[in-house]
Amino acid sequence: MSRTALLVIDMQNSFLHPDGENTYPDAHDVVAPVRELIAAAHAAGTLVVHVADRHRDGFEDFEQKYLPKHCVSGGFNAEFFDGFGPQGQDNEILIVKRRYSAFFATELALFLNEQRIERVVICGVKTNVCVRATAQDAFAHGFDVIVPREATNSNRDHLAVASLEDIDRYLGKVVDLDIAREMLA
Repeated sequence: MSRTALLVIDMQNSFLHPDGENTYPDAHDVVAPVRELIAAAHAAGTLVVHVADRHRDGFEDFEQKYLPKHCVSGGFNAEFFDGFGPQGQDNEILIVKRRYSAFFATELALFLNEQRIERVVICGVKTNVCVRATAQDAFAHGFDVIVPREATNSNRDHLAVASLEDIDRYLGKVVDLDIAREMLA
């Protein structure tokens, strides 16, 4: 069994659909690279964790102090973008989060440890927010962190660059897409 898992962060309509509430011009650039990583993971039987940012309508949410209401459960923006999310494969699960990190207040660390996962490849949107927060918490939980640079981006290029530099220096490795694909196999 592979000791690597692919974490696919927030590939939802909110960020990727042209009508999404948080879409940005370069967001769609990650679609093809992330699909390549998912295909490689599926082909190898590697665990794929689809992470969705979802919030409850009509209830207070701490994130709303910093971000407008977004990804409301049951709504268009909270749904996975076309072709993303669990597709019925045996080697994939769904994690729903309410904060930037896929680890915070979810069962992700517990589940990955039960599967004896040692390394996580993290891709998706956005580099400087949810991808970086997930990378930091993955590191804190003792996982080897890999981020393929072509499979993540942000609406703030300078913050994406700084986040990748931080991840590579302090939390794990930032690699090319080809290397990440090999790690999933």
